[in-house]
Amino acid sequence: MTAPDETRLLAALEATWPPAAIDETSAPGWRLRDGAGAGKRVDSARSLGASDFEAAAAAMRAAGRRPLIQVASDPDLDARLDAAGWEIVDPTLLLAAPVAKLVDMEAPRGVKSVLVRTRLALLDEIWDAGGIGPARRALMDRCALPKATIMTRTDDIVGGLSYVAVDGDVAMIHAVEVRPEARRRGVARAGLSAAARFAAENGAQWLALAVTEANAPARALYHSAGMENVGRYHYRLAPKQGR
Repeated sequence: MTAPDETRLLAALEATWPPAAIDETSAPGWRLRDGAGAGKRVDSARSLGASDFEAAAAAMRAAGRRPLIQVASDPDLDARLDAAGWEIVDPTLLLAAPVAKLVDMEAPRGVKSVLVRTRLALLDEIWDAGGIGPARRALMDRCALPKATIMTRTDDIVGGLSYVAVDGDVAMIHAVEVRPEARRRGVARAGLSAAARFAAENGAQWLALAVTEANAPARALYHSAGMENVGRYHYRLAPKQGR
């Protein structure tokens, strides 16, 4: 079974974490995303084959935003942006593993994950504490694909949360949050296995996620669970003045 490539995972990433609006007319050859304050991934431009970034930058400025471009495997575009002084932001890895490899991971004793399909105030409070505020939760509400919130309990407390949605053969995990008092107790691994089970129940063959290169503990966890690097991307942020 061949792993999904970078292009496929980027498409699944956007489908399962949808921006508030998409504009492909203001700058032909570019996909301009408006995240309504929900973060860089949904508030950046992505090339649809164009390498001249001026039109995309102008359109984003006209909308009152500092231009931000997501760059994956496009060394020519990246070099052009670098030469124009655009700053690299958040180098990120795309990881994936076969669902079948993750569904049977055993959780430590006393750790259990369940699917939550209704909004609970306690869960919102946990996400708020982890920086996953109302704008990002609105993305979860907006997604029309099969989806669920995964709640993991340990020692009779809610130890962690994550969100998973299925886009065809790929299920993507987002918004992973483990409370400080529940770390190093197997909460994240239990949530990963629960996400894999949800993926399998909804026909997905692959479980994937995006993690910043700077997040070494998370990368170590995911690699230890058998997830492998499939692709990468970063952002380029325009200088405050000029291009």
